[in-house]
Amino acid sequence: MANTRTPKIPEEYQPITMWGYFGYEILFNIPIIGWIFVIIFALTADNINLRNFARSWFCVMILQIIFFLVMFITGLFSAMLTAMFN
Repeated sequence: MANTRTPKIPEEYQPITMWGYFGYEILFNIPIIGWIFVIIFALTADNINLRNFARSWFCVMILQIIFFLVMFITGLFSAMLTAMFN
């Protein structure tokens, strides 16, 4: 009879459950505290899946900051042009 046991997955590669992802999303959405946890998990998490998930949230945060900066600068620029020509 062949060995039918499934190999044990190392702890660092254990998948995150659906409720785990849900909980981490709630945690990461908390202003300031969640952002600190995103940075901590992105840099130091033992579980590779959690580290990659936190890194993806960190990339989204950077894109949001860039988007809001562009919106702020273009709004400020258009307000300056309106003030100069009115």
